[in-house]
Order: sequence, then C-alpha cells, then structure tokens
Amino acid sequence: MSDDGARVPAWVDRRLAGHSPGSGAAKVLQALAAHPRQMSYASTSAAARLAEVNVATVVRAAQLLGFSGWPALRAEIRSRYLSGLSASQVLTEHDATEDGPARATLRRELSNLQDLSAVLDEEQIQRVAHLIVDARVTLVLGSGSFAAPGLQLAHLAQTIGHDVRLHQGGGTGLLNAVSLLGEGDCLVALHLWRSPREILDALRLAHERRVPVVLVSDRAGEPFSRWATELVHVPSEGASMFPSVVAATTVVQAVVAAVVAIDPDRASRASDDIQALWDRYGLFPSPNE
Repeated sequence: MSDDGARVPAWVDRRLAGHSPGSGAAKVLQALAAHPRQMSYASTSAAARLAEVNVATVVRAAQLLGFSGWPALRAEIRSRYLSGLSASQVLTEHDATEDGPARATLRRELSNLQDLSAVLDEEQIQRVAHLIVDARVTLVLGSGSFAAPGLQLAHLAQTIGHDVRLHQGGGTGLLNAVSLLGEGDCLVALHLWRSPREILDALRLAHERRVPVVLVSDRAGEPFSRWATELVHVPSEGASMFPSVVAATTVVQAVVAAVVAIDPDRASRASDDIQALWDRYGLFPSPNE
C-alpha cells in the first residue's frame, strides 16, 4: 500500500518489504495495478506517460523493487500478466501482423534471446553448474511442455557422468521423490507461465530440507526468490497461444557447457564410456551403413 492509500499489486507490496516509495515512484507502482496490460509492454517513456512521471522516476521505481531497470521490471510484469490469462486469451494479446506464423515465431524468439542476453549472469550459471557437479543426485521437475528443457538437462548431464534425473510424475510420486533428497543433493525446477501447485509445494519442501534449489522461471518475485538458492530469470512469451521454452533451453545449454568446463577430462571420459556402451549394444547404426 502506498502512502496515499492507493493500492499497488500484492507482489509489489511484498517486494517493498515495508519501505515507503516517494510520491513519484508510488505513482509508477500504482500504474502497474491500474494499467497492467499497457505497462506489461510499455517502453520506459510510455510507462512514464501512463504514470504521469518522468523517465528517471520510472527507473528509480524499478530499482526500488530490486530490478536493474525498467526492462527487467517490465519482463516481470509481462510474465505475471500473461500467467493470469488462458491460452486463448494469450492468443488475443498478439496483434495481427503481415508475418506468417513461422516468421512471427522467429521474431519473437529472437526478441526473447535478446532479452535473455541482457540479464544472463555468467557467474550465476557457474554457480548452478557447481551445484549439479557437487550433488549426489539432482532431481529435475517441469510440468507438461515446460519439462522439455529438463529432459535435455537430465540426458546431457547423465551422458557426461552426473546423476541428474527428470521426474515428470505428480501427486504422491512427486512428493516421494523430493522426500528422498537431502543436503548433498540438488533440485532443479522449470517454472514458466503456470505450474501446478504441487511443483511449488515441492520447491518449498526442498527448501525446508536444506536442499539447494535452482529455479529457471519467468518470475523473479516471492515466494520463488525465498525458496530458490539460484533463481535464473528467463523470458517466456510465445508468438501465439503458448509460452516459449527457447530461453529456458538456452540456459540449460549454458549450464551443461559450464558443467563440462569445470572438469573437461571427466566429461570426456564419461562421454567416451557412454559411447562405448551404446556401441556395445548396437544402439545406433554405423554412419557408413
């Protein structure tokens, strides 16, 4: 709640943590509640016009909430706004263009990767890689299509000698799997657009058990930041009805590359051993056949 009693979104109030914004910043934060759709894609100058403040005040408001600037805050606003829509409602968010579906998708993904390049933290990726390398077992969670980057992480990490397991079941099976984790293990979760509540329960359970949690998400606020040891923020907006996993997949590729870089000799030996096993059982046809 701002000083003048006008409401701000609940997640903004939590990030303020009791701090009172100045009158200008308060107007920006109130605009997030009054104009959620417009603010979710507004430029810095457009956000300033909606809030009736100057551009510098918009930047200060973003920094007050712990973001590097307006683009980072806008990505959070956009993710939260879209997560409240159904797939058919998301479709109506995208204005008609002369581009066909393929070209529109390409443009959207290029934009996502450009946004990711602005926030991707090399040191954080290194920390995530060390958590996986040091873990006895790493459990990977993701719901529906959002499990796809997790499948890639598990498969590639196993190929270079690390016990990384993708768990796609829910209910009792999910909680059973997380309950087996201990302080020497790691949990990685993909949380984009919407995730079943049980995955969020799994994150909380792992946090309570002192298991390091890596969360790849399009949201940066509470409670995710409280439960996550490392919260890797990614854009996820798609060009049509469904969110994109391209940025999340790129982060997985970066993490695997960082795992290899920690001990290239170990990765090479493990990969050679797996290749020999595949050859022994004739898993793949000869390239000369």
